[in-house]
Amino acid sequence: MDLDLAQVRAFVVTAQRLHFGQAAAELFLSQQALSKRIARLEDALGVRLFDRTGHGVGLTPAGQRFLGPAQDVVRAGETAVAAARHSERPLRVTVWGHMFVPLRTIRLVVGEQPDLDIELSLRPGFVTALAGLRADEIDFALGRTHGLDEPWPRTLTRRLVRLDPVKAVLSRDSPLAAASALRPDDLRAGRLWFPAAIEKLEFLRSFVERFDIPGDFGGINLGLEPFLDHLRGHPDLFSLLPTDVEIPSGTGLVEIPVVDPTPLYAWHVIWRASESHPALGPLLDAFARTARAHDWLAYDPARHWLPDTDRGALGAGAATT
Repeated sequence: MDLDLAQVRAFVVTAQRLHFGQAAAELFLSQQALSKRIARLEDALGVRLFDRTGHGVGLTPAGQRFLGPAQDVVRAGETAVAAARHSERPLRVTVWGHMFVPLRTIRLVVGEQPDLDIELSLRPGFVTALAGLRADEIDFALGRTHGLDEPWPRTLTRRLVRLDPVKAVLSRDSPLAAASALRPDDLRAGRLWFPAAIEKLEFLRSFVERFDIPGDFGGINLGLEPFLDHLRGHPDLFSLLPTDVEIPSGTGLVEIPVVDPTPLYAWHVIWRASESHPALGPLLDAFARTARAHDWLAYDPARHWLPDTDRGALGAGAATT
């Protein structure tokens, strides 16, 4: 029999979620349309794939047997479509997190492989980048990832590519400004500030909770210049920035290393597990070469601090799927 790929995909996503509402949202379908696709697939196969009892849903024995091969069918279909399209367009790469200058990382990496056929764009955040990957609007993304309200999507691969030490940035009038280095315990004398809600700042939230440091969060992130202006005018505040972020001279601010331990800001790249664009392999190789050349993945638990979610990504080539 001929399988309808859209029906098989509807089954796979629903089997992974075990929730028709969530599966419908991921597939950009109404629940009614999703139910019809699965019903047609069950009719074609002549078996029930799901047990629907009350508000819950589970796989039947036939559904459990069908899931693995069905996932292979979906991956094969995605690979076939990608292979047909990729000869006509560049690899679509996106970055997010303008405060932390991810474009500089891309520039260093692409310098290792200048003939890469890529097209670069910006996304406002991790969630929108993830949605773009799922919707096949982009192929590859670089930025800081964080926890989700769901398991990590099986269709996406994530790899840790850079650990960036952070520094404290504060006004020259701050009581802490004369220090040559600051320990997290020293920072309790000030307040860690950042212009965003604490719920959106997983790295900084983990840091203030781990070291019991006062925080001052909220407002709108208007870019680096207003950010630095606010710090200059509030000597009781400090912020943390990756060392790669350059502070212009004459701003009335000082940059002080954070030590014992030094916090590390983690960067990840994400791509679809089925991605077959010819530029993907060379781009990943260029990331690996650049990381080795700049010692981007150096981590010593005696000297460094990482949030638990980032520490879990270390090992096995610093890759998780």
